[in-house]
Amino acid sequence: MTKRLLATAYILAITFAVSAQTLNHSQIKLFRFGSFEFEKPAVEYPDGTRLDVSAFGEDYNEAFFAKEGVKRLQAWLTTNAAKCPKVASTVRYGSCVARPSKIVAIGLNYVDHIKEGGSSTPIPKEPIIFMKSTTALCGPFDNAIIPMNSQKMDWEVELAIVISKKASYVSEEEALNYVAGYSIMNDYSEREWQLQKDGGQWDKGKSADTFAPLGPYLILPSNVADPHNLNLWLKVNGKVMQEANTKDMIFKVAKLISYTSHHMTLLPGDVISSGTPSGVGNAQKPPVFLKAGDEVELYIESIGTQKQKVVPFKK
Repeated sequence: MTKRLLATAYILAITFAVSAQTLNHSQIKLFRFGSFEFEKPAVEYPDGTRLDVSAFGEDYNEAFFAKEGVKRLQAWLTTNAAKCPKVASTVRYGSCVARPSKIVAIGLNYVDHIKEGGSSTPIPKEPIIFMKSTTALCGPFDNAIIPMNSQKMDWEVELAIVISKKASYVSEEEALNYVAGYSIMNDYSEREWQLQKDGGQWDKGKSADTFAPLGPYLILPSNVADPHNLNLWLKVNGKVMQEANTKDMIFKVAKLISYTSHHMTLLPGDVISSGTPSGVGNAQKPPVFLKAGDEVELYIESIGTQKQKVVPFKK
């Protein structure tokens, strides 16, 4: 029996070693898994193989991207993939990048979203920038927490752009060279705090804990045929509320990176959330806001799906 078990283990090891040699490292999807704030880096291949790459020694953070981490990881995998533990399908997904120096968000970047907000709202002549607190970052399947005293929590499916290297005064022609990859952001919003409280500051309605689920994957630019031709949708309790295509964005990815870099320095790993299409709760007639027990599911073509259950705040 012992010899048979050893033989079986040997065959399995050889089989995995051979399959590791045939894995296409250029098509990896980056993700992170494990308990909140203790996530580990991992990769997934087109055939569904998921490997823990903690032995590489780096998380997907500013230092990783600044030193061409993706290229180094791909090179490392060519000789080390067979040694990497597999990741179980039951693990918690964390945000696909570690907490960045900043999350930049873009407002009113789809014409239909502008129209649903009121006929008097003009189409912007340049991108509208606001910030989301980095403490809002969470995993793509984590619960979405209704903040204390919140009455108007809303949803927004958005294409997220992760920056690959330090960007300052970047031209539009150069801008796509600064993309590490693409992901999904649900730009949760508290509309009373964003639009009705004094000060006219969007940030305070955008930055509560769990208001920035990011992931499940970071998709490399070479594996997204055209970031401006991706279908996206969002459902609440199974009902489609948002459905559009990124071709409808007013300001495209290159413009957003270039424009933002002329107003602040973007660091490797920073996130730009590119705006949402029509169908938000605040624009429904009458308005519809999230309540405890609701389920929000969102999707972007070539990237994946998120799903959150809405829960009340607890001390």
